[in-house]
Amino acid sequence: MEQKTQQYSNNESKAKSQLELIQTEEKINYLDRQIEQDNRKIKQIEQSNTWKMTAIFRRIKDFFVRLFRNDDKQTIQQLKAKLLERENEINRLKEESVEKQLLDEQITETEIIDSFRSLKDSGELLNYLRTYTEQKKQFQYKYRQALTYAARLYMNHEQKERNLVYAEILPSLYNEEIPEFMIRAGLDENSIPLQQAASFRGSLNIRMRQKQLNDHLPEWPLDEKRLAYNFAKQLDLSIPKIDEKTYTKDTLPFQEGTVIKPVDGAGSRGVYLIHASDDLYDVKRSKQLNNWTGLMESIEKDLQTGDVSHDQWMVEQLIYENRSKKTPARDMKFYCFYGKVGLLLEIIREPEVRECWWTADGKRISTEKYDDTLFKGIGVSKEEMDMVGQLSAKIPAPFIRIDFLKGENGLVFGEFTPKPGNYHEFDEKTDRLLGDYFIDAQGRLVDDLLNGKQFEEYKEFFAETDKLHV
Repeated sequence: MEQKTQQYSNNESKAKSQLELIQTEEKINYLDRQIEQDNRKIKQIEQSNTWKMTAIFRRIKDFFVRLFRNDDKQTIQQLKAKLLERENEINRLKEESVEKQLLDEQITETEIIDSFRSLKDSGELLNYLRTYTEQKKQFQYKYRQALTYAARLYMNHEQKERNLVYAEILPSLYNEEIPEFMIRAGLDENSIPLQQAASFRGSLNIRMRQKQLNDHLPEWPLDEKRLAYNFAKQLDLSIPKIDEKTYTKDTLPFQEGTVIKPVDGAGSRGVYLIHASDDLYDVKRSKQLNNWTGLMESIEKDLQTGDVSHDQWMVEQLIYENRSKKTPARDMKFYCFYGKVGLLLEIIREPEVRECWWTADGKRISTEKYDDTLFKGIGVSKEEMDMVGQLSAKIPAPFIRIDFLKGENGLVFGEFTPKPGNYHEFDEKTDRLLGDYFIDAQGRLVDDLLNGKQFEEYKEFFAETDKLHV
């Protein structure tokens, strides 16, 4: 761990240099675009009739310029200094304007995005970012100090009155900002709830830090698709038929009723449904493709944009919800917390992507994530929900998402996902709910380990896998 910490420290100076390089490149690109625009305008002006007709006046102007060229150099220097002063003032006002925009309660998210995009295009964003990050730290510090002091004023009041004040303050503090004396109040007989200390995004962020410090987290080997299929097969789960070969873009075979996906991909990036030679579907872009050439062009874009990092592809059976209508099976993504399902995400992808969120007891909810594309899904049975929860208890980790396809004959295993994409987008209520699930799962996992649980299927599978790689 010390070696890794030293490595991160050494990388800080490199990161700073890289930021300066990025800023310089952005500024150069901006100036190049400005020069190109100016050159086009100049060319248009020079080709205009007005420019040609005023040639004589420009010659007269040049004469007077030469005549008075040596006049009052001191005045020119004064004008230049005043011009520089004005430019500095404009830059100061511009920076102040952008800062005030962020503090304006009326400003919309779209306006913030447009403002930042404009700063990025002009090569100025990195300068402002330094200001914003420092400003955020100062605001957080001042508010934390003020709220902590306000809470401290009620430390010795009657418990009921104290807890009312603490309950008012707690939602305004991040987990790491809550002072110890308020946490202590959560351990009293008539305690205040400490749900504010629970956060799914915070727990997963810490889990990712654990992965940096100790790469051997038990859930992460299952992120590899073929390994996950083999583990699922050992657990007697239904899985799609898989072509064991790994292909490049140019060697991919055409086969009806299959799915093409990256070997090391995540989510729907680089996933294609092959119904027929003239009926193919780009899942990520929600786009119909009419021939193999169109598919190859989309795959090439995936590689060029970095949506898919390596030209390595796998082919597997396409699971249908309705084979005769060519309706692909819908995704059922279970957010699992060591034996319990906290949340289910149901997704259909044709003719367009739609989502539906479910609680473990079968209630539809909103999480603010995908609110613009929600639909009324069909969900899963209680037996299916329980089965997936029990499956997650076979993996010695507090959280893992387990994805299935809901086919004509029931659930078919899809993949294990240790880190779902964009998990920061849940609203506060959902984030805290899942945060409680995470903390509870950690406690139950530790209890089971202390009581001697062996995780036989998991250990046996990876023991055999390690032998194969020796």
